[in-house]
Amino acid sequence: MTSTGRATGRTGDTEGLLRELAPQVLGTLVRRYGDFADCEDAVQEALIAAAAEWPSGSLPDNPRGWLIRVASRRLANLYRGDVARRRREELAASWSLSLAEPTQERDDTLILMLMCCHPSLTPAAAIPLTLRAVGGLTTREIAAAFLVAEPTMAQRISRAKATIKASAEPFALPPPDQLPDRLRSVLHVLYLLFNEGYTTSSGPDLARSDLSGEAIRLARIMRASVPDDREVTGLLALMLLTEARRPARTGPDGDLIPLAEQDRALWDAAPITEGVALISGVLGSGHAGEYQLQAAIAAIHDQAPSHAATDWPQILAIYDLLETMTANPMVALNRAVATAMVNGPEAGLALIDGLDARLGDHHRLHSVRAHLLEQAGDIGAAAAEFSAAAARTNNLRERHYLATQAARLATESRTATQP
Repeated sequence: MTSTGRATGRTGDTEGLLRELAPQVLGTLVRRYGDFADCEDAVQEALIAAAAEWPSGSLPDNPRGWLIRVASRRLANLYRGDVARRRREELAASWSLSLAEPTQERDDTLILMLMCCHPSLTPAAAIPLTLRAVGGLTTREIAAAFLVAEPTMAQRISRAKATIKASAEPFALPPPDQLPDRLRSVLHVLYLLFNEGYTTSSGPDLARSDLSGEAIRLARIMRASVPDDREVTGLLALMLLTEARRPARTGPDGDLIPLAEQDRALWDAAPITEGVALISGVLGSGHAGEYQLQAAIAAIHDQAPSHAATDWPQILAIYDLLETMTANPMVALNRAVATAMVNGPEAGLALIDGLDARLGDHHRLHSVRAHLLEQAGDIGAAAAEFSAAAARTNNLRERHYLATQAARLATESRTATQP
């Protein structure tokens, strides 16, 4: 074992360590040298060098210091090699002189996340930048995760870094009056990242555990940085309680298994226990935000012995609060499902009929309507809605499940009409 307490020579351990150290190293460089974009490029080169060298032998005694020194050298070489920036030679030389100095043990991950989730960035730009700068993923890995070409993702990340540079934001926590809004931006990005990992928007697999796992890791860092923020705790609890169901979400062939049909004995008990403890510790201690309320719903699901035995009236009451708070059409759709479980499918269908203008042709709207129509006994209409849902999702596992349901009900409908 090295001084890090990790086994050496194991690629998995090295990857985990590099992801853990990436934001710490980047924070040190940005604090020391100032240019976020160039520092981030230098850190990525250092991470690649470490990934190539460390698995073949023992880790250095001070992995963090090793990465800082290598990234600093790359940064110095960058400025030395740029003819247009020769005026920085003296500054680069001063950096080189300080490379052997002890590095300050300070974790700037929260500041980095706040910068990566700058209000001027869209989630489509903020998520990849967060994964690269804070998560330590390479551009190739991020491009593969979002099913785009590597050059396309590189351009997206470059534009995001240019936007941050143009903002001239100092490397420091925002003023206290701006911090709540900036934290909400970070939470939103992590929430979207988790959702993309839990059910991918496109591709052959239902989920990407690497993305949802990274979202959970970053949420843990957030909570360690701001332990008194109840919404941060709520988001982490929500992720854990949702991720706990992953082992039962797919069959042996990878096909989707809906919540109502899952074998709950396969759910992971450890994250359920942790998630319930987290949300129980913050609910009732003040105004509950949307992530706390969603976590409370997830906890009710996870603690229920079966789908039918779930406390649906309590879930409906929470969805009532959540819809009033957010006016989110997806929340309204979930509230319609809960309404159907409490008051019957016709009551749920009545609520869904008012969502067409807000959700348009979203596949989940068609899918939920199909389920409720089947419960109401309108088999033909349910089959048509399942077909419409299948045609509107780019996730192949979801599409297969929805198309299978449509075919099943179409067969039942034909059989029922035969003499």
